[in-house]
Amino acid sequence: MINSSDELEPGQLAPDFALPDASGDVRRLRDHRGTPAIVYFYPAAFTPGCTTEACDFRENLASFQSAGYAVLGISPDPVARLAEFAEAEQLAFPLLSDAEAQVARAWGAWGQKTVAGRTFDGLIRSTVVVDAEGRVASVEYNVDPNGHVARLRAQLGL
Repeated sequence: MINSSDELEPGQLAPDFALPDASGDVRRLRDHRGTPAIVYFYPAAFTPGCTTEACDFRENLASFQSAGYAVLGISPDPVARLAEFAEAEQLAFPLLSDAEAQVARAWGAWGQKTVAGRTFDGLIRSTVVVDAEGRVASVEYNVDPNGHVARLRAQLGL
């Protein structure tokens, strides 16, 4: 069992990571220094909530990018599953595989959750906005995927 993690706080330096994307290329948070990034954690590709959220990011990607934000999605899915998901949903932003949940734990996105009356440890849907210097600008845990991207855009003034 993977232990729960401590939540991040605004102002804190966001933990760096090195994770493979859907094509197997390694992506690092530090590669985005100098520009802000939206890092969102989702439990599993092809599930209803995760698909809703990913498609909302897809539909709003141009507005995030025009404001200078990179969008990165992270899940425990294997690289091959991410590739299938990206292709099926035409996602033009990186999806990263955190198969061992090490990054999710470091970012506070792993812990106890309840789904369909069952309580277990797992990935907690979370979104972290990282500023251009690599610090947490804002963070939200236990995100409701419905309307999340619209709320995030409003929060960022987009």
